[in-house]
Amino acid sequence: MKELNIEALKENLDTVLQFVDKELEDMDCPIKIQFQIDVAVEEIFINIASYAYEDKTGFAKIEVIVTENPTAVSIKFTDSGVPYDPLKKPDPDVSLSAEERRIGGLGIYMVKKSMDAMEYEYLDGKNILVIKKVLE
Repeated sequence: MKELNIEALKENLDTVLQFVDKELEDMDCPIKIQFQIDVAVEEIFINIASYAYEDKTGFAKIEVIVTENPTAVSIKFTDSGVPYDPLKKPDPDVSLSAEERRIGGLGIYMVKKSMDAMEYEYLDGKNILVIKKVLE
């Protein structure tokens, strides 16, 4: 397991993606899956940077966890911001046109659809969100 502790600022997104990509490249992750993971990481980190700490600055911890049988990678995001469970938000009605749809929620919906698992818990004053992608 590798981890990165970083200020939850939008301008730190590149550092977060470089950290995750290095770990994925070290495990020979297929480029298509790496792209899916990058999109998910970007969505989640930007949400933390934008909303977790309201008008203050806080930190985010990003952990990359590799498991075997089957080979999978999990990315765990931890922050001490406002409690927020993105899994409780209803999925947008994608059958509606963009003009008819309510604003928000599409990014998390895309993460749910592109990852094999997504879990959330609020524990000891921290939001903990884990996304998982099987590589086999």
